[in-house]
Amino acid sequence: MKLLDRYKKTTPTFFRKLRNIGIALAATGGAIIAAPIALPALVITIATYLTVVGTVATAVSQAVVSDDENKPEI
Repeated sequence: MKLLDRYKKTTPTFFRKLRNIGIALAATGGAIIAAPIALPALVITIATYLTVVGTVATAVSQAVVSDDENKPEI
């Protein structure tokens, strides 16, 4: 499957929800990391992990496409 064909296909509902959750996690982690106040190292470490997990979940979810062309997307 070519890259343009993959972009034209629909993403299944579950992975769209997972993508949105990943975006929220990455944004939350990034906001905590960029906070202008001093935070404990544990909080920064957790925020870093949130950012990485959110970014990976978003990227993987965006790459999934539905192969069933006859089934209508809900």
